[in-house]
Amino acid sequence: MNPQEGETVSTTNYEEIATLENRGSLLSEDASLAMKAQDVSVWFGKRKILEGVNMNFPRNSCTALIGPSGCGKSTFIRTLNRLHELLPGAALAGSVLYEGSDIYDPEIDPVQIRLKIGMVFQKPNPFPSMTIRGNVLSGLKLSGMKRDDHDQIVEETLTSAGLWNEVKDRLDHAAGELSGGQQQRLVIARSLAVQPHVLLMDEPCSALDPASTLKIEETIRELSHTVTIIIVTHNMQQAVRVSDYTAFFLAAENEPGHVVEQGITSEIFSNPQDQRTLDYVNGRFG
Repeated sequence: MNPQEGETVSTTNYEEIATLENRGSLLSEDASLAMKAQDVSVWFGKRKILEGVNMNFPRNSCTALIGPSGCGKSTFIRTLNRLHELLPGAALAGSVLYEGSDIYDPEIDPVQIRLKIGMVFQKPNPFPSMTIRGNVLSGLKLSGMKRDDHDQIVEETLTSAGLWNEVKDRLDHAAGELSGGQQQRLVIARSLAVQPHVLLMDEPCSALDPASTLKIEETIRELSHTVTIIIVTHNMQQAVRVSDYTAFFLAAENEPGHVVEQGITSEIFSNPQDQRTLDYVNGRFG
């Protein structure tokens, strides 16, 4: 049965009840949200990359951003912690609310925003010559955060990232000795050390083998119980496995990207309302 406006839909992956509003927004305004994008449009120079993105991100859940290459997914995820503005010619209209405040307010320090809204990139980027322990603690040192319980932080974050049992006896070894999948989990642990509320992931498994990808996915599912995760992925099966919610982005030729459809992941993949979504999730293009 297709959900109607105001109808409640349950999902085993998320404990709360979600209200779909014509599939236009992810959750009702009364839901507990970690972040919210309102009419976000992005330009690089004169080129408009994204237009009118509206999206809600429920607290302690995982949202997948899917769509073909070039439709603005990675650009959008970078707007969520102001990383996109580091590129020349970047401009943004609209607002991104975090804990109820617009992160683009002139009074907001972007450095502090990036501590609370962390980012994991496509390729693992640990400091290769630094020790495993040193990598985990590096975020604290770079941010100026003062915490004395370093041993506890190292164990807790590596455990949360699913890496502790594999490296607990070689914490003083160089991070460059780890496999690609282990390095990516180390990067996740490094991000967790500064206690972010939101973790952005831009195709974190694209450079990894299937076994490493599975471990990262297990880590994502576990983390999403306590951290809000937003992930860009081109892997449809991965989106189904790890996410509670999904948004489908698309861009016509020479046009900016936009969100075609969004909602509970099981609904997006089993009963999408837009033919373009159906075609994409079934591999007919993209």
